[in-house]
Amino acid sequence: MSRPRAKLTNNFPGCPVESTLTFLDGKWKGVILFHLFDGTHRFSELKRKLKSITQRMLTKQLRELEEAGLVSRTVHPVVPPRVDYALTPLGKSMEPVIRALAAWGEQHVLCRDGEKFVIPPLAEVAAA
Repeated sequence: MSRPRAKLTNNFPGCPVESTLTFLDGKWKGVILFHLFDGTHRFSELKRKLKSITQRMLTKQLRELEEAGLVSRTVHPVVPPRVDYALTPLGKSMEPVIRALAAWGEQHVLCRDGEKFVIPPLAEVAAA
């Protein structure tokens, strides 16, 4: 987890939402977990799926997810080195949370021509 929120891991605040968000802190962690629901991926596969992430940032986010116990890292002793990432049971337990975020995004966010548009709920549109 990122350093400022890392302090919260030993003394979580009373709010369970904030506690959960400490594990998803960062732009890429939820997206990485989403891709790992498909199964084990190599570092290079994740990098290809996340086109706009830098190698340094992917490494940092994967380390933080591993430190939090959500992702496991397996190094295979071959040349060139091969590293696989997979979800731990704790990581798999985050699936409903990530799927709910994906469902909300599919319903309320439209990505077109490199831009994002927010789609308001139907009740809000009808009231306007």
